[in-house]
Amino acid sequence: MDNEFYRRTVLPNGVRILTSAMPATRSASVSLYVGAGSRYERDEEAGLSHFLEHLLFKGTEKRPTAKEIAEAIDGVGGVMNGGTDRELTVYYVKVARPHLDLALDVLFDLVRHPLLDPNEFEKERQVILEELAMVADSPQQLTDLLLDATLWPEQALGRDVAGTPDSVSALTLEMAAEYLRRQYVANNVVVAIAGDIDHQRTVDDVWAALRDWEPGTPSRWFPASDGHGPRCGIKYKKTEQAHISVAVRGIPLSHPDRYPLSFLSIILGEGMSSRLFLELREKRGLVYDVHSYVAHFFDTGAFIVYAGVDPRKAVETTQVILEEVARLREEGPSSEELTKARELSKGRLLLRMEDTRAVSGWLGAQELLLGEVRSIDGAIAEMEAVTLEELQRVARELLVPEQLHLAVVGPYRSDKRFATLLRV
Repeated sequence: MDNEFYRRTVLPNGVRILTSAMPATRSASVSLYVGAGSRYERDEEAGLSHFLEHLLFKGTEKRPTAKEIAEAIDGVGGVMNGGTDRELTVYYVKVARPHLDLALDVLFDLVRHPLLDPNEFEKERQVILEELAMVADSPQQLTDLLLDATLWPEQALGRDVAGTPDSVSALTLEMAAEYLRRQYVANNVVVAIAGDIDHQRTVDDVWAALRDWEPGTPSRWFPASDGHGPRCGIKYKKTEQAHISVAVRGIPLSHPDRYPLSFLSIILGEGMSSRLFLELREKRGLVYDVHSYVAHFFDTGAFIVYAGVDPRKAVETTQVILEEVARLREEGPSSEELTKARELSKGRLLLRMEDTRAVSGWLGAQELLLGEVRSIDGAIAEMEAVTLEELQRVARELLVPEQLHLAVVGPYRSDKRFATLLRV
């Protein structure tokens, strides 16, 4: 599949290659996406996708140590990293264009020929346990985790992507090797490359490197069970601030109301001119940080508001947030707010697309998650098509009291003061 923005080729073994030619750039970026993440894990495997992502950087047949892997990219001024989420794992390298062949070699070496050394496995287990301990000391991150568990209790989507200390402590090298064989198969992989490149030459190079990668039958993700709201989650922690997250369930990644919901988030709580910022910070002086955002997944999503506030003012702040959500639902946004949200969204996207790493990420993530890629012009056109009536309809349909969820981390032993607020 070809268009002016990107070209797509599927190799005989199922690896999907997407390229975007950016002739004016001096960098090149490679993003390798795998259909692996916490939503693919059984309960006893919680944290395994994240653990394996860490482990692949610890040595390969060609570069037996983490130091050699890092030096290969550091030595040419490049950057390399990986990340694990609920529905994907990504490994990426960004280098100056003359070093693209090296970037491909290092990245493919990581995912195809890892050593999976037992000593490194045990060392990395301790590193991840420290990572989990760091999160436990971060009230804002704890609030995010508590909210997920409140929205999607006792299921994969509601778990921490990194697992728990108990689950990480129980993982074995054999489990990691089996998961690698199961999920890291050719037809479960997308390679996205952006920069001053030629598509066919890139395809030939990737095929030469990955032609022995066999396809397979990877496990499918576990669907979400949304349950019923409203629900309130409280975690006691002696903190200087109360950390509050209010949410309603949102919509899947492929839903046609994706942009209207994104615009509602911008209007409510993104930026210094948003309703919540003006009401809670500028007018009332209650908070330093308040913001909203939208999360999309295969089969569900969430619309979330976060605020950090003096524990003595947490109930008042929560009340104001809920009142502003209700006002947005009942009165709807103005035409001026729609224009601002649209232009902000367009500007964010267009600025991001000047970076080869962002472009490779745009291509790879959409191909893996959606099976298709929206062009930049297509995305802009979708934004332009959003009407005020659509915003009002989406607000009425989604921002409903029956689906409100609340998570609070702070010096509270009971949810009594907060649970009653969910009747708004």
